[in-house]
Amino acid sequence: MIISKTPLRMSFVGGGSDLPVFYRKYGGAVVSTAIDKFVYITVNKKFDDRIRISYSRTEEVSSVARIKHPLVREALKLLNIPGGIEITSVADIPARGSGLGSSSSFTVGVLHALHAFACRYASAEQLARESCEIEIDLCGEPIGRQDQYAAAFGGFNFIQFYPDDSVSVEPIICKRETLTELQENILVFYTGITRSASALLKHQQQAIGSEKSKQKVLRKMVDLAHQLNAELQKNNLDAFGEIIHENWLLKRSLAGGISTPGIDRWYDKARKAGAIGGKLLGAGSGGFLMFYAPAERHDAIARHLKNLCRIQFRFEPQGSKIIFVHD
Repeated sequence: MIISKTPLRMSFVGGGSDLPVFYRKYGGAVVSTAIDKFVYITVNKKFDDRIRISYSRTEEVSSVARIKHPLVREALKLLNIPGGIEITSVADIPARGSGLGSSSSFTVGVLHALHAFACRYASAEQLARESCEIEIDLCGEPIGRQDQYAAAFGGFNFIQFYPDDSVSVEPIICKRETLTELQENILVFYTGITRSASALLKHQQQAIGSEKSKQKVLRKMVDLAHQLNAELQKNNLDAFGEIIHENWLLKRSLAGGISTPGIDRWYDKARKAGAIGGKLLGAGSGGFLMFYAPAERHDAIARHLKNLCRIQFRFEPQGSKIIFVHD
């Protein structure tokens, strides 16, 4: 039996620039962090040659080709594992439409556990690259590349995407006190709204690919990612809230459906209560709202958003890892 543990992620600035339709022309960049909420994947040898998969539903099939879950099916195909296996998943956060990169964390975790099951070592770079291949190339998901790298590498990073499809992951180096203060100033609420990220991202890709004005907006967001990285490495948090606020205003203009009137009202209430900036995590239209504010303003913000569920997060320094092996 093998168990992998893979973190979810929180993206601050530059989201959308990791879409191929953009970075293959201009290059992209994001500032993001892994968080201490996880997807756990268990892989166990089955007593017969069949395949059993348990997620929000349960499948038991005679061959890989009959698996309905596309990510699991393509992972088994890619790693040439024919059967005699049982795979289960458990997550700390609702998987669908959270905006925390759960699909990619799931894929990275499945790959990591399957490599270990086959007695193979897989590096973080390999896990991220193979996860991109499965999600984007084999399953045709209209997603970007940041989630896979955030999940595989972990940590608080400046991630860049290059026109040749290569990716660099650079840890953001700052004082421990800066990192502590940053985490203490972030607060997150669950909106209770779930949505299909694929549909939203497909719409965004079409807009970005065909409209120069949208490309210009994303180039500004990439500039903000570079700016935030520079400020953090100088241990300057003064600009953090304003930069993520500007990024959110730009992101909302990329395509319809990224925000909603209800989300805008929550955002405005939080700003009036003392939040300097914030954003909706993920593709948009639901999931989690993140705000940056002095810690002494958090209670006031929470009172103004009393209908939303506040969730405690911390940054997670480690990426996907194998936490249990039993032969």
